[in-house]
Amino acid sequence: MLRVAITPILAATIAVCSAAPVTPPAAVTDLAPTGKLRAAINFGNPVLANKGPATGEARGVSVDLSRELARRLGVPLEVVTFNAAGKVVEAVKAGAWDVAFVAIDPARALDMDYSAPYVVIEGAYLVPDASSIATNADVDRDGMRVVVGAGSAYDLFLSRELKHARIVRAPTSDQVVQLMLAQGCDVAAGVKQQLQADAGRVQGLRLLPGRFMVINQAMATPKGRPAGAAYLAEFIEEMKASGFVASALARHGIEGASVAPQGR
Repeated sequence: MLRVAITPILAATIAVCSAAPVTPPAAVTDLAPTGKLRAAINFGNPVLANKGPATGEARGVSVDLSRELARRLGVPLEVVTFNAAGKVVEAVKAGAWDVAFVAIDPARALDMDYSAPYVVIEGAYLVPDASSIATNADVDRDGMRVVVGAGSAYDLFLSRELKHARIVRAPTSDQVVQLMLAQGCDVAAGVKQQLQADAGRVQGLRLLPGRFMVINQAMATPKGRPAGAAYLAEFIEEMKASGFVASALARHGIEGASVAPQGR
């Protein structure tokens, strides 16, 4: 029987090669057609990303995922920042990014392909303390004005679901409460964490109990990149299963968001 002696150096080489993720060349071409990975980072959702207080550098679970994906593709990362999800969606038509972190919605699926969700967050309502509104079901009534961030996942959802209340759109999600107060509107709708922060900053406001929707956050790539979309789907499943997403949420101090279940 032939025996091959494996030296320590050869053993280390075998271990590294077997552990290194294999990235199909077609996926690299799809996800980094310019030679770098252009990742759309949305500062309008504090669960996903924010600016470091000292440097202003982008940080958060979406940034961590972008860095890991760029490492696996073997290309540099270029962070392309936005202040609203609606602007991220608009920018896909201009070819401004290769991957993005957006909530799954059928309207957006016309221009992009999604992975399965990696994080699940909640949409909630905020009202003035003096409001007669007590539950989520009280919101959809004639005469009610609900402020949303233009083009956000909850804007798209509520535009379909609300039958009586009228929607008022703020330019970005972090301006929703400001607009509600300035125009005397009845309800602010948004990501629960953002509204909780607003309620802590502005006196006289309260969150309604529960949620009006579940927001499934996924990675996306523009339509017409099948190898890239397939690779993203596998990448996200691995990032959830390995604990990468959970660790990133904990590292950045994100509460109230949960890792999405495995699979679609």
